[in-house]
Amino acid sequence: MGQKINPLGLRLGTTQKHHSLWFADPKNYSKGLQEDQKIRDCVKNFVYDCIKKNVKKIPSDETLISRIEIQKSTDVITVIIYTSFPDLSKVLREGKPQKIKELQTNVEKEFHYSVNHKPNIAIATITKPYGQPTILAEFIAAELKKKVAFRKVMKAAIEKAITTGNTKGIQIQIAGRIDGKEIARVEWIREGRVPLQTIRAKIDYCSYTVRMVYGVLGIKIWIFAEEE
Repeated sequence: MGQKINPLGLRLGTTQKHHSLWFADPKNYSKGLQEDQKIRDCVKNFVYDCIKKNVKKIPSDETLISRIEIQKSTDVITVIIYTSFPDLSKVLREGKPQKIKELQTNVEKEFHYSVNHKPNIAIATITKPYGQPTILAEFIAAELKKKVAFRKVMKAAIEKAITTGNTKGIQIQIAGRIDGKEIARVEWIREGRVPLQTIRAKIDYCSYTVRMVYGVLGIKIWIFAEEE
């Protein structure tokens, strides 16, 4: 069971919560879902463009956005950006007018509801970035694009997660034409406990796709944070 379904969906309501919080009629559910995707794409594109124009050099181990949470109420839509980049809030509030107001205007255009819905952008900084699977996946993808050996990359990611992320266990899996080999295969490595079938275990999970010259690689990461 633990290997056949998404570990986040398995634990909703116990140790995990939705990244989108809103209610809609069944006939409007698909529109709301598409709207969330448009909002996330809009925020990511704007933030990455803004950082590239205002920051000369970004450290290779910095991931701008870990996840985006969307909370919709009757008149306000709150978008919370979780990032490990500490200067993101400063960059978005620079200039006249503030770039964060420009971002709110761009997000407002993505709504199919009435103009009474006003977006509210909030930024939350992650104190332990390597405890987040998305950040580790982007680190692995960046190293693979530099043609670093995949086993070395996986061991380095595990070391970062264990030492700086305070994780009890981690499992990393890479699938595809690894190192450009003709035959696709799956390679994985695990450190510590990763109890996928235990509902009370808080498992953080992500599935990430990286496009290489020789094809597409899939990266999956399971992180066991704590047990409730």
